[in-house]
Amino acid sequence: MNKILATGLVLALLATGASAQKPVKKAPKKAPASIKTLPAKAVAAGIPAELKQPIPFDPEVKVGKLANGLKYYIRKNTEPKNRAELRLVVNAGAILETDDQQGLAHFLEHMAFNGTKNFPKNEIISFLQSSGVRFGADLNASTGFDETIYQLPVPTDSAQLFEQAFQILEDWAHNVTLDPAEIDKERGVVLEEARSGRGAGQRMREKFFPLILNNSRYADRLPIGKDEIIKNFKPEALQRFYKDWYRPDLMAVVAVGDFDVAQVEGIIKEKFSRIPAVSNPKPRLQYAIPPHKDTKIAIVTDPEQPNTVVQIMYKRPEIKEKTLYDIREAIKRILFNSMIGNRINELTQQSDPPFLAGYSNYGSFLGDQDAFSSYVIAKDGDVNRAVTAILDENARVDQFGFTETELDRAKKQYQKAVDRAYRERDKTRSGSYVNEYVENFLHGDIPVGISFYNDFTKKYLDGITVGDVNNLAKQFITQENRAVVIMAPENRNAGSGQGKLPTEKQILALIDNAGKKLTAYVDKTLDKPLLSTLPVGNPVTSEKQIRDIDVTEWTLRNGVKVVLKPTDFKNDQIIFSASSPGGTSLYQDKDFESARFASTLTQMSGIGDYNQIQLGKYLTGKTVNVSPYIGETTEGISGSTTPDDLETALQLVYAYFTAPRQDTDVIKGFLSNQKSYLQSQLATPTPQKVFQDTVQSLLGAYNFRRLPLTPNRLDQVNVDRATAIYKERFADASDFTFFFVGNFKEKDLKPLIEKYLGGLPVTNRKETYRDLGIRTPAGKIERTVTKGIEPKSTVQLVFSGDFVWSSENATQIDALAEALEIKLTETLREEESGVYGVSVSGAYAKIPAQRYTFRIGFGCAPENVDKLIARTLAEIEKIKQNGADPKDIDKFKAETRRETEVQLKQNNFWLGYLSNQYFNNEDPTEILREAELLKQVTPESTKQAANQYFGKNFIKLLLQPERKQ
Repeated sequence: MNKILATGLVLALLATGASAQKPVKKAPKKAPASIKTLPAKAVAAGIPAELKQPIPFDPEVKVGKLANGLKYYIRKNTEPKNRAELRLVVNAGAILETDDQQGLAHFLEHMAFNGTKNFPKNEIISFLQSSGVRFGADLNASTGFDETIYQLPVPTDSAQLFEQAFQILEDWAHNVTLDPAEIDKERGVVLEEARSGRGAGQRMREKFFPLILNNSRYADRLPIGKDEIIKNFKPEALQRFYKDWYRPDLMAVVAVGDFDVAQVEGIIKEKFSRIPAVSNPKPRLQYAIPPHKDTKIAIVTDPEQPNTVVQIMYKRPEIKEKTLYDIREAIKRILFNSMIGNRINELTQQSDPPFLAGYSNYGSFLGDQDAFSSYVIAKDGDVNRAVTAILDENARVDQFGFTETELDRAKKQYQKAVDRAYRERDKTRSGSYVNEYVENFLHGDIPVGISFYNDFTKKYLDGITVGDVNNLAKQFITQENRAVVIMAPENRNAGSGQGKLPTEKQILALIDNAGKKLTAYVDKTLDKPLLSTLPVGNPVTSEKQIRDIDVTEWTLRNGVKVVLKPTDFKNDQIIFSASSPGGTSLYQDKDFESARFASTLTQMSGIGDYNQIQLGKYLTGKTVNVSPYIGETTEGISGSTTPDDLETALQLVYAYFTAPRQDTDVIKGFLSNQKSYLQSQLATPTPQKVFQDTVQSLLGAYNFRRLPLTPNRLDQVNVDRATAIYKERFADASDFTFFFVGNFKEKDLKPLIEKYLGGLPVTNRKETYRDLGIRTPAGKIERTVTKGIEPKSTVQLVFSGDFVWSSENATQIDALAEALEIKLTETLREEESGVYGVSVSGAYAKIPAQRYTFRIGFGCAPENVDKLIARTLAEIEKIKQNGADPKDIDKFKAETRRETEVQLKQNNFWLGYLSNQYFNNEDPTEILREAELLKQVTPESTKQAANQYFGKNFIKLLLQPERKQ
């Protein structure tokens, strides 16, 4: 059904963790050859005959079905090279569980990794890690209400490994062993995953779901299930679900990647034809959300909910896209969403915005329903003002419609997006195609090729009129199937005043009476050049080639340095950044808040004669994103664009240096909203917020600059001082280094660089950053935060100290972190069944001081904290005694090599890598030493690293629940 997913409150709450999220239904964006225009004649309902044609299926994908009913999709795609994305899709999820199986669809997904016929116990994970596939990041699965999806990205340059990947998919389909001993071990892991999702959102969801879902089966089948069932179910219940629903007529295999299609089809036929068809299968029922005439209103509060949030949903039957006319109708909805989104965004640019955040959007909802949803976070808890403001904008569209100029901009922006997708058609990553075919199998969404879709939009986009789009509001906004959810802090109903929650009757009146005494929207634009005066540039005066990595360095006469890496990784992308030493470190504490907000306030104000709203309208139809920043030790610019829009991007860069703007109303509104948000966080702090504030403060040695932002600190922002600081930081470009990566030719780029970067102002001042002396405290420290209702704990263990900067030492830290994470996942998760996941990160820095930090984190039951910490420290001690397990070292090396293979073909990697190397004054060809550096990682080297880095500086931080009285 190729629609935009309404990403908001309710849909966010439908997710019950990483493995319980409904697949996103994408907006139509791609589509075979050319459109055949049929003879024009009138057809039923006024639809031209040519638009009644069915949507053509993308001819680049091979689709087939085996005799047992299993469907397959195969497409050759070489981005990334030597890689494939594989999926096993099962058209069965939590909605099919019986009462005694609630949570077992998700549990079964876990068990697929805990032993199959050909891969006993955890050998699937171990085998793939040894092949360079990371568990969690790459190898993963998800369970939703209606589906279960297993994802497996694999290399294709090893025929044996590639075929084994399909063996894993086949084993998941019908050879999961479901060993009772493994089931019992996995109970704790699943319970810990459920524990991690507990909190205010979960508690409130349990109250409002039955109401807004009209007591449908969806309200009673959350994929995460019920704890009591997870603890006590008999293995037979899980085996029954597997037998009933994991069957070939409910499965699809999707394979997209750099391979031979015929070969892959042969593998699929060989392996998956072995799955026997099921005789007399259980009917795969489809469940609906019953319609209702009345308005369902749920007002729920919780002591740990910090903000007052309102969502109003107008539910309606799901729109299925089958014909070309349906595609055209879908484009109307995309344009509608774009235009109303822009209007609502403008409300936040006022000096006193009516809400902290908000949107109105048409998209998928759940089951067989779509919804037009409006969502607001109320400012200062004022529900009446927030709801009135968002509904008035909806009503303004209903009463007066959009303007021709708004529609023209929306069309230009959408056509630009389609054009870019078309230009990148041979650079599209396999994962994008995989998702389209998954949606086709599960929901019937028809994947169309970008060539067709590009032709289609060029032919039909211009013909969409303002009247066409304006008519949508009346279709979307009705009194039937309406639902309202208000989530607020528990103390919101205490007392009186604007923060007191309305009653159901008041809410209904507020909605029904919205849109009174409105006037039409006025589309204010500015017709001026972006730059009032064009710069006088400076030429390139020196050039250096770094041929080993295809990089060129230029130095301009004004001192600006430019580092260039032309690539062909993307056809329509150029990304860039710039940095200069200094940042907020150069300012005293009294100016710190003004300094750290300086770039934000400046960017929100626009540039030159253009405020932010006008600038956005001016840039319509262009792909340009430029942002200034001021960090602690640097200031700079980051941005992205296309070859066609590069000059506009450079004009923006020049303007941010030379024509910053101060928009008093926008700044006042932004600071007002920020203060309201911070006040709500202080009034009802979540347990995680309190804990993270404690962690941040302690690790920052309670330095003023590491303490959490508060309303009082926000009051220290002096707008004039912030503007002055911004101008100071960007007054001298002579010590800036710019980096450009992407599809450009140096000869084409050079005159633009000389004109705009060569024209930047310089004073040739000599400055660098200031080391503020902020260090993680030394010694052994323990800190426990007691906060929270739910029986859940969070553990963070931190090791830190001085570091001798070198690539060799950095590689040893990376290896140690990865090997320890692999081992702790095996022990804390698989052996102890005490955590859902554990993270280990090793970080190191050269500037402002050479330091390292190891952080180990996990969530668990309060009663298991001490045991799991002890086990963690015991595993660290083993590495200190014997070094890391050679098998884990091999996994780290395989993962690193495979990751680097892909990264070396990514523009983002090169931009980040080059900027870091130059910032640290390191050799930019260091990446070529990776093989040499990996050879130096051994059990002995990790033993030495563990003894060096897991030393006396140890901080133990715990979040524990409040004790029940």
